[in-house]
Amino acid sequence: MSYQHQYSDGTPIHFPMGKVVCVGRNYAEHAKELNNPVPSEPLLFIKTGSCVVPLDGGFSITQAGGAVHYEAEIAVLIGKPLSRTPNAEEVLDAISGFAPALDLTLRDLQATLKEKGYPWEVAKSFDGACVLAPFVPGDAVEDLTDLGIRLSINGEVRQDGNSRDMLNPILPLIQHICGHFSLQAGDVILTGTPAGVGPLQAGDELELELVGHSRFASRAR
Repeated sequence: MSYQHQYSDGTPIHFPMGKVVCVGRNYAEHAKELNNPVPSEPLLFIKTGSCVVPLDGGFSITQAGGAVHYEAEIAVLIGKPLSRTPNAEEVLDAISGFAPALDLTLRDLQATLKEKGYPWEVAKSFDGACVLAPFVPGDAVEDLTDLGIRLSINGEVRQDGNSRDMLNPILPLIQHICGHFSLQAGDVILTGTPAGVGPLQAGDELELELVGHSRFASRAR
């Protein structure tokens, strides 16, 4: 199924799907559960836009490459170009929406790549590796330092996090990203995952929630 940005009321968002900028280990408890050191600055990597699929209607998980792990994250949609060192007001003005998302990871392959000191892309940017729900408008979220993300699988809460626990809060994080490379309308930022990641199986029933703003049901197949 092809992907197109849209708001939660079904209104299309006419930005092209750009790159997906991801942030690793942005919650201390998640770094701890994977026995990873907490980075001293944001750990950035990229998923290609071609790996994005919609949450609505269910999504496929790869059958090759070992265990596929779910990572629920708060996604931020960029609606205006940002570069260099924008101030907080410029960043806020450029945010078009927020959504819950899944950063899917080939965990066994990622571990092997990390051991060898290789890049992670083949474990993080395979087809279908980024699952995006529809966005709520940016101005619907009043406090970016108190935004919850929750994932339930087969009726059991697996991840329940909040942006207040991020090592790098959303606005400073975006400012940091812009210090390294420009962002364009249609780019998405995945802001990191809280503790509780684990394997995803075909047939799992999921409920993904941006707490207090949007909630979506889906199915892995």
